[in-house]
Amino acid sequence: MNAALRYSLLAITFAVLICAAVVLRLGASAAAEVPHVEFNAENVGPREIEDLTSQSIPRDYGFAWQTMEQALDENRGGLLDGYFTGSAKQDLKARVTSQVKSDLHTHYRDRGHKLEAIFYAPAGDAMQLRDHAQVDVQVLDGSNVIYEEPLNMEYMVVMTPGADRWLVRQIQAVPGEKP
Repeated sequence: MNAALRYSLLAITFAVLICAAVVLRLGASAAAEVPHVEFNAENVGPREIEDLTSQSIPRDYGFAWQTMEQALDENRGGLLDGYFTGSAKQDLKARVTSQVKSDLHTHYRDRGHKLEAIFYAPAGDAMQLRDHAQVDVQVLDGSNVIYEEPLNMEYMVVMTPGADRWLVRQIQAVPGEKP
């Protein structure tokens, strides 16, 4: 009985170690935290924004940035399918393809977004937003940094509702700003 107890404890210890290793590995490979998004919809019109929409827009915009950052860092265009549609998705997938051809990838450290609702369509099928984003960007060739810069960007964004979330349909850097 004593040997059986020892083997049981050994098996449990081994299982705990395996679980710990899996948790550490998943944590190390997971995307960065969802970026912080401050949302202001005080001056939006012509339609007034609903409470649920005022919660969904910043949440989904943060998830969109998180998936975009991961897609550009890992050169995995398929990650964009969850929160992007239309020209935003096409442009970002083209950027991933270009990075793959050049053997580059882009890493972002997101320092937050101030998202302002400008226009909410009367039918509720589109919202135009202005994003003041702060990011640190690195372009890497393998593990070698070939470009690095902190950026304060301004983007014009159009989001449209999907089945269970808002999707980024367009995202354009404001002219005069660095893309």
